[in-house]
Amino acid sequence: MMLAKKQLRTEMKTKLEEMDSAVYAVQCGLIHSHTAASPSWERAETIAFTISRGKEVDTFSMIEQAWKEGKTVAVPKCEPKTKEMIFRALTSFDELETVYFGLQEPIPARTALLSKEELDLIFVPGICFDHKGFRIGYGGGYYDRYLKGYKGETAAMAFSMQLLPEVPFEKHDIPVQYIFSEDGVITCRC
Repeated sequence: MMLAKKQLRTEMKTKLEEMDSAVYAVQCGLIHSHTAASPSWERAETIAFTISRGKEVDTFSMIEQAWKEGKTVAVPKCEPKTKEMIFRALTSFDELETVYFGLQEPIPARTALLSKEELDLIFVPGICFDHKGFRIGYGGGYYDRYLKGYKGETAAMAFSMQLLPEVPFEKHDIPVQYIFSEDGVITCRC
């Protein structure tokens, strides 16, 4: 199974990197529109995002949209040694620093810690997804560990080409409830 996940991860990363920049921009705009119009978005007061990079669906625009609407934005801070993740409130992109693998994370001294119970909606990153909400992430297992016992809503923003008929999953994998693509919203049925 690990080999299948690794192969799918590699293939999808290549497809994303090859996406035309104009197509990328249009599809991100459509994904953002579907996301911001959803009941999950409207209900949420505190929304958690990862900071996108490369050809991942852009999260910067959605973070700015959340700020405009007076929502609290949370971003993850990972601890590679313990494989644990926490979320911190972000009020400005100036509160980010570049850490390992070029990831951008909140600067602890400049951001406030948020508890799991304070997060209403978490956007879970992934390389590919299926209609049940299972995903292949980046291989660290941070989100599956964090989501254990989480009571709020979970979603993902993904291009339709990232949606597969089925992705391999294990017992501990936690599916997302919604996937927002350029084609609309998928309510996942696990």
